Amino acid sequence: MIKETVGRYQRARKREKTKILDEFVVLTGYTRHHACWVLRTWGKRSPPKHTRRRRRIYDHKVFVALREVWLICDSICGKRLAPYLKEIVPILIRHKELTVNTETAEKLTRISAATIDRLLAPERKKYNTKPRLRSESSLLNRIPLKTFSEWDRTKPGHLQVDLVEHNGGTTRGEYTCSLVMTDPCSGWTEVRAVRNKAQVWVFEALQYSLGRIPFQIDGLHSDGGSEFINDHLEKYCEKEGITFTHSRPYKKNDNFCVEQKNGNIVRRTVGYGRYRGESALKVLNELYEVLRVYVNYFQPVMKLVEKTRIGSRVTKRYDKARTPFKQLLECEQIEKEAKQVLSEQYRSLNPAELKRKITCYQQQLFRYLPRRRTRDKSGLDSVKIYSASVVLRSGRI
Repeated sequence: MIKETVGRYQRARKREKTKILDEFVVLTGYTRHHACWVLRTWGKRSPPKHTRRRRRIYDHKVFVALREVWLICDSICGKRLAPYLKEIVPILIRHKELTVNTETAEKLTRISAATIDRLLAPERKKYNTKPRLRSESSLLNRIPLKTFSEWDRTKPGHLQVDLVEHNGGTTRGEYTCSLVMTDPCSGWTEVRAVRNKAQVWVFEALQYSLGRIPFQIDGLHSDGGSEFINDHLEKYCEKEGITFTHSRPYKKNDNFCVEQKNGNIVRRTVGYGRYRGESALKVLNELYEVLRVYVNYFQPVMKLVEKTRIGSRVTKRYDKARTPFKQLLECEQIEKEAKQVLSEQYRSLNPAELKRKITCYQQQLFRYLPRRRTRDKSGLDSVKIYSASVVLRSGRI
């Protein structure tokens, strides 16, 4: 029927074609657009083309090796991991943490960021733990104000500092805090746990962390909290020749770099639970001793180079992903002796072993979370962990 209708349709004039098309739509039930296409192209359509499947380059061996490296590097994104694979793969092979043949190792070093994200998309869903980010005195008049637009990220030494509370969602009672200090130029970060927000403990942890910075300190920048804005810290900075500045109230962009580290390092590692007491404080500091080495030597970061706005569209351009250690080695302001000390420590480190230690300390820390008794439907008592969305990373390495 279709063949006969096609012959009449193609030989007919325009008015006749309309009538034939109406009849064809009624008989076949096609839409008018599809019926017109069938009558017009019948006998003229070429056979379907068989698409040639390209041979798969990154096979299952590459995926397994890539997943191991990705877990060791704390599940970072493809844009940070791709340029870092050339450095981390030989290190893991040297420490016998990664067993691959030469062909697989070569493929790992030239895989693109988009391919990494595509291969690891199913695995990323299993470990999808996006972190959530959660006082003023008369000294503020004497301490200079510094906004986000005044930061110079070409020279290391001007540090940003902040305090992260581990209160589990309530500020009642005593709870531990984490002092986070980072350098916007290199990304070098120091973390130290303190008993509470009292300025005596914060100042002690601040001195300890400043003593571990491997370069000269020229400036210190904090928010307006009383744990930082006090006479002790002001006199200390004046004595050491450090420029002390503070940010505007409720303007986290003035302290942008350390605010990012609060989520990417502290919250990602220890979660949002409530920690208190000497035992939890001790485990936190033991965890941070390993974490600072792991983050500064084996966690590549990307710095924002350019930001342009065209109408409502914002385009951001980042530099190549490098670890804080590599950025310090490339910095001309760092002394050669300091670079040599950092390089010697770097050669002795095993990132997979550091990751295992971090996971072990995380599991120890989880035991110090407060617990409360609840009664289930059966009437039996059961113990439940009382915390605010605690997220601990899995230790499958």
